[in-house]
Amino acid sequence: MGIDRGVTEAAELFKALASTSRLTIMRVLSRAPATVSELVLATEQSQPLVSQHLKVLRNAGVVIVTRSGREATYAIADQHVAHVVEDAINHVLEISDPDSTETTTAHTH
Repeated sequence: MGIDRGVTEAAELFKALASTSRLTIMRVLSRAPATVSELVLATEQSQPLVSQHLKVLRNAGVVIVTRSGREATYAIADQHVAHVVEDAINHVLEISDPDSTETTTAHTH
């Protein structure tokens, strides 16, 4: 079924992203890879909470981890997902501020 191809997987991706904390982590990582400690500082969340969210994102395949000794550095696995996150945020900002000068009348993707 051509139209259904990938729909289930996309739904699982959206489930993994369906958290303010995880979206915040994704935005931080879209700027540059970061360690857990850096993500704790950037998100103002506890280390156990950040680690829990990173596990969800890792299991969904949207972040990757590289290890150097005891230090783990996380990065976006695929820039497509970073674009989905930013596009979703831009979409809700356009809706909340329809008179914004950044609002465009047509989107091309």
